[in-house]
Amino acid sequence: MLKKDISPEFIQSLYEDNDKALQFIADIKWEKGFTCRKCGHTNFCQGKTVASRRCTRCKKEESATAHTIFHNCKFPISKAFYIVYTVCFEKRKISANNLSNELELNPMTCWKFRKKIQECAEKRQNTPDDEIDLMDVLMGE
Repeated sequence: MLKKDISPEFIQSLYEDNDKALQFIADIKWEKGFTCRKCGHTNFCQGKTVASRRCTRCKKEESATAHTIFHNCKFPISKAFYIVYTVCFEKRKISANNLSNELELNPMTCWKFRKKIQECAEKRQNTPDDEIDLMDVLMGE
């Protein structure tokens, strides 16, 4: 999914609904299908949490955020997704303090997450027309 496929209105809807943001991340993460990281099985059922998947063979559950840039995120995923969009796609030079004020988060939290995103995006900057594949950013870890 490239930059041109995501509208600011859609991002706004993700920012307003944490479950919708998780589902969007899951859709991107598993767009080529689910494969269990533990046993390699491809069949799954719904996990216990929103947008998680559970392997039907070994019963290992994987959240939508596991092994993504959002892994172990201690603040709402919807706010984290807003930071990703702002940094990668709007290309705004926004300070951690401004993000902190907008999102009502600690400035250091915003700074660390923004830096993590920037480092991930820099690794993937060699795409045509400087468009960044959202899946590459999300799977940045």
